[in-house]
Amino acid sequence: MASLDELKRTFFDECGELLQDMETGLTDLQDGSGSEDTVHAVFRAVHSIKGGAGIFGFEALVEFAHVFETVLDSVRHGTLHQTPEVFTVLLTSSDMLADLVSMSRSGEAIPAGHAGECRQALEQLLGKGQPGSSNGGEDTGDFEGLDFKPVPAGGGDDDFGFTPVRSDGADAPADDGKQSYTITFRPRPEMLRNANEPLYILRELRGLGELNLVADLSGLPPLSDIQPDQPYVSWSGTLRTDAPRKAIDDVFEFVVGDCDLSIVEEEPPPPPAAEAAPPPEMHDDVAVAAPAAPVAEHKKPGRSQPAADAEGGKGAANKKQATTTRVDLDKIDRVVNMVGELIIAQAMLGQVVQGLSEEVNGRLSQVLDQTIHHTRELKESVMSMRAQPVGSVFQRMPRLVRELSMKTGKKVRLEMTGESTEVDRTIVERLADPLTHIIRNSADHGIESPEDRLAVGKSEEGTIHLSAAQRGGRIVIEVKDDGAGINTERVLRKAKEKNLVDQDVSLTDDEICNLIFLPGFSTADTVSDISGRGVGMDVVRRNIQDLGGRVTLKSERGKGMTIQLALPLTLAVMDGMVIKVGENIYVMPMSSIVECLHPGSSEAYNLLNTRGMLKLRGELVQLVYLSDLFDVKSNARGILESVVIITEAGDGAKFGLVVDELCGHQQVVIKSIEDSYGQVPGIAAATIFGNGKVALILDVEKLSELSAESMMPGSSAQPPVASTTTH
Repeated sequence: MASLDELKRTFFDECGELLQDMETGLTDLQDGSGSEDTVHAVFRAVHSIKGGAGIFGFEALVEFAHVFETVLDSVRHGTLHQTPEVFTVLLTSSDMLADLVSMSRSGEAIPAGHAGECRQALEQLLGKGQPGSSNGGEDTGDFEGLDFKPVPAGGGDDDFGFTPVRSDGADAPADDGKQSYTITFRPRPEMLRNANEPLYILRELRGLGELNLVADLSGLPPLSDIQPDQPYVSWSGTLRTDAPRKAIDDVFEFVVGDCDLSIVEEEPPPPPAAEAAPPPEMHDDVAVAAPAAPVAEHKKPGRSQPAADAEGGKGAANKKQATTTRVDLDKIDRVVNMVGELIIAQAMLGQVVQGLSEEVNGRLSQVLDQTIHHTRELKESVMSMRAQPVGSVFQRMPRLVRELSMKTGKKVRLEMTGESTEVDRTIVERLADPLTHIIRNSADHGIESPEDRLAVGKSEEGTIHLSAAQRGGRIVIEVKDDGAGINTERVLRKAKEKNLVDQDVSLTDDEICNLIFLPGFSTADTVSDISGRGVGMDVVRRNIQDLGGRVTLKSERGKGMTIQLALPLTLAVMDGMVIKVGENIYVMPMSSIVECLHPGSSEAYNLLNTRGMLKLRGELVQLVYLSDLFDVKSNARGILESVVIITEAGDGAKFGLVVDELCGHQQVVIKSIEDSYGQVPGIAAATIFGNGKVALILDVEKLSELSAESMMPGSSAQPPVASTTTH
């Protein structure tokens, strides 16, 4: 049995998904792209959070969610109109609910009255939508349209003493393509204690078709003995609907363990042989708000199915329903590692087969080809298990933009596309901070004030467009705004004031724009909680480069700026260039390579305090010898026998990495070495080839830093890097 802590983790994981659904739904409704189903989905998200919070005793969360839920119930029933004022309160309440969930998850004590102001705003909406209900309670309008007819227990032939009838007393309808279900619903005490309301469930059920219910009041005690947390009423009746069985199951999805439930699909009625007997006399209609009493479940003959049955009813009998399960991420990582080992073993097997005689080789090659095919499919399937839509990060950004809009006094709209694009979960987890910095920068520095935008002929509302797309073997994420772009004169002036560049330096506009990625750079005149703290865009570049990605920036004065992040799809498998220095083999990430070339004698120059410079299309590029950095012997006699790999350092400056030869492109399995050796300067990870040899994967960013350190006055000729000879 799962421990309480495990159940809590599951609950909070589900809360994260529900909060994202709620955020998306409210945004769609505000933009006018939502529907009635969207309102219901948002309501169910809040209702589910409230129910789960009730199980674990998070009282502050339950109380706030209940008021929020009541307002959403008014919206979905049309008693509260969807005005901009209402959406402002709903979006703010969404943020507050997310805060309460976060505080509950961390175990942080929630101060009394923490959500008081937001709750008061919700209650004011209730005062508008439901006169006399500003306290969040329910009025008689909550029961309109529900036909509950109480009958005495034992008054009919039914096992439970209920007699379901049609509200209009008409004969059974002709075959109209709808299916009839007999439903018996008896809440248990846990339902109320878990903050679930049977009335809302019955409303959802009524929305599926023709619902005729009978309420059994036989369990009601005298008024003086009624306990508020005990259910005393149960319901029974019929539902005629053309909706699939799964739609009925979904109504009871969150309370299936807190009630006795029977849903029986009725056989089509036979042709009438005689006039039906008149229905028994009924009492007057009564609106019942108290939940039902727990009663031992009795099964009726027929094709009864549990509410959680995924097979569906008549409308979905032949449709396979998708199912999901939660798996600990560590378990998935272990599977990924084992697949990596399998790929390595397969490559080793291929090496052995090649060394066998032609007769034996022929027999094994076919089997090996099949193994390679299946291993490739296994790898792709396992990698897809690690894949996660970037939408989980994107959905955090609307709230950020709303907060920035309020703090800056600017009107900013966020547009998002490509949220379903999938990428390795490790990359998704580390995207939040870079995207937050970029969007903060766009809102604070890029988007102009409404007055300034109108003065230059723009709409007063600025737009930030966040998109994701898969291009080849990489995912490209763009943040584009229609603001003022980068003021290159101001950026250069600030960089000189902070001594980040020489006073007499001459830079192109692109080079000036890239100065915003320098550590400690900021154009803000005052420090605020939005930007201007001296950190931000340098963190973006460093974090993206740590993921094996690249950041590019384009700005057009007066029209806006675009920042593009190009990232690998996974951190478990990498495309690399196998290179050789002496007898040592290394792997360089393909994403770090700009171009490779054999330099001519007229292109190499010896300059003071350098190991040489390369003239590349009129530009001087510093040469960095890998043999010097790693203190290994090179077999190449001079630069003319070497290969130069042009790559980019963190500041955008190019340098040429000098190696002996290129051994070809190869997809490699990444193996971490930090657990065994800690961080090794210039080395990111390791991999194993099919011949069993280990090769080190280069960290290009660190190689640039090591090279710069080795050229500093007073430094030794060789940087302090341990020998990297591989075997």
